[in-house]
Amino acid sequence: MKSFLHRIAALTAAATTISVSAFSAIPAIASSPFGQQDVDQNKFVAVASPIGGGSSHQLLILEQVSNSRSCWNEVGNAPVEIDPLLLSFDFTGICGRSTDSNGYSIRMNGEDLGTQYSLRVTRKDGEMVLVGVPFRGQGETLEIGRSNGVTNNFAKLSLDDGWRFTKRTYDGRTLGHVYLTYDDGGAAPDPNPGGDSSFRDIANDIYAQEINTAVSMGFIAGFMEDNTFRPQAQLTREQLVSMVLESLQTLPDVEMELPTATSRNPFPDVASSRWSAAKIQFAQQSGIVTGYQDGNFRPTQAVTRAELMAVLRRAAEYAQTLQGQPTTLPGNQASFNFTDINGHWANPLISQMSTYCGVASPLNERGSNFAPDSAAQRNYAAAATLRMLECSTEQ
Repeated sequence: MKSFLHRIAALTAAATTISVSAFSAIPAIASSPFGQQDVDQNKFVAVASPIGGGSSHQLLILEQVSNSRSCWNEVGNAPVEIDPLLLSFDFTGICGRSTDSNGYSIRMNGEDLGTQYSLRVTRKDGEMVLVGVPFRGQGETLEIGRSNGVTNNFAKLSLDDGWRFTKRTYDGRTLGHVYLTYDDGGAAPDPNPGGDSSFRDIANDIYAQEINTAVSMGFIAGFMEDNTFRPQAQLTREQLVSMVLESLQTLPDVEMELPTATSRNPFPDVASSRWSAAKIQFAQQSGIVTGYQDGNFRPTQAVTRAELMAVLRRAAEYAQTLQGQPTTLPGNQASFNFTDINGHWANPLISQMSTYCGVASPLNERGSNFAPDSAAQRNYAAAATLRMLECSTEQ
């Protein structure tokens, strides 16, 4: 990757810092006939491009125009580093790149803000953050994306909720200019996304919005003694059973009563008096969970991310049954190409659940690793369960 720091000069020669005074001479285009065209988000990536030997970064946007050759490669996580492959071949007609304000700008609620905001990459709280900075200090700084880590190399900037790539249009024609777009019926995005969390420890969590939704729906809760959610705490197998069953009760037009007690031990290591026994028994009888080959359930053992997907798939199939639908789970998006599940027992189901509203997604929503044998954390478990519910409701 270090060699890229030298080769980047050819890529971003025109991408030096542009002063505010230079922008002030550009006429406003908010009232111009420019429009926007939605694009395939998977064909674009925002990159923190190193300058000054990697001591600072600036924005670079890459576009996969055709599929004849890959324009970039993603490696690792926290942060995901980008290998700009287009530097090694003639990318004309294959890749697109936008290196400065001539190639990209902010568009909010139908208005081009290219003359009002500049796009910069700054460092904040241990990561690189893509921000829109108002000229002359008129307005709030907008946080648009982040790297989830710091590196001196190229890094992927994942866009925050509500932001997406679009293309500029003029007189019905789609132009090469890329917009970082936010549309919300006239409302401006939160300059500090996730900051108004109901729990004091998820303000910067990537799953903050989904956690709050899950809590409001009542199938998972925080810890009232200290007003925390403990998003990175591991989820146990019995906690997963409780959460999933509670979530199924929120399905519209579905009546599902969960037992509160049982007279027998559902598994040899789950006594009938245990708080989770009745739910574990119900989940077993419903085909949502199974035990291990030794006959035990291991209720206090941390559930792995692969096991989480197995339970959520069965829960989704059970949700279909509750709603009088076939148990097949039709995908609504392309399968994610995880790079660490080949040969794993859960490979097929992880791939399947990635097509089902993105229930299976990369570790911390970064890179291409699923980490199937890692313990499932409370934040991802809540988000994945919420996605399963939403997809089951849509079906």
